[in-house]
Amino acid sequence: MTGRADVDALLRIMPNDHGADERVDWAAVEAHLGTALPSDYQAFMAVYGGGAVDNLVILPPLSTGDSWSGSISEHSKQLRDLWDIEGGVPGVPPDEHRVLPWGTGCNGNELGWLMTDPDPDRWPVVVWRRHESPAWALFECGMAEFIRRLMTADFDKCPLSDLSLWGRVSSFVHHQEQQRRFQAGLDPMTGEPDPYADMFA
Repeated sequence: MTGRADVDALLRIMPNDHGADERVDWAAVEAHLGTALPSDYQAFMAVYGGGAVDNLVILPPLSTGDSWSGSISEHSKQLRDLWDIEGGVPGVPPDEHRVLPWGTGCNGNELGWLMTDPDPDRWPVVVWRRHESPAWALFECGMAEFIRRLMTADFDKCPLSDLSLWGRVSSFVHHQEQQRRFQAGLDPMTGEPDPYADMFA
């Protein structure tokens, strides 16, 4: 599967009740990043948008312009520095410009694509795991398939160094909904009352 088909498969287990169309200008994104992005990622942004699945943050392509932090453009240097410093996946040429991020979180994991082909739909997922050796691992699937297979435990073992989403389907919450909940004194992910809300201005 590719593109929308992979996102449709993800929708069957993870509803987009708290998602929102990111309304991305893909021509502007390509001009800013210097590359097109995979079609499953584009479909994900139209169905879910940028936000989080528990502690796994799915990055929008560019800064959202609000107080929510994180985007592909903002995280690219961080991921490329890790790739450069730690040598990347064994056997893969260590050019740091071959990687591009799409996710972060789950106790210090960084997720991206290895830009191995002129066609972004052929890019495999690459992951940096803080507590694993080797730290870098390559997965021959796209981003939407990776998320689905993580939550359905459809890899030989957990692809991250954190088990919080391994074999457990969680909900997605768009960054704007997280902001709304936070400002209302609610937990940004669960929507339940946050007993510590009065600690923040």
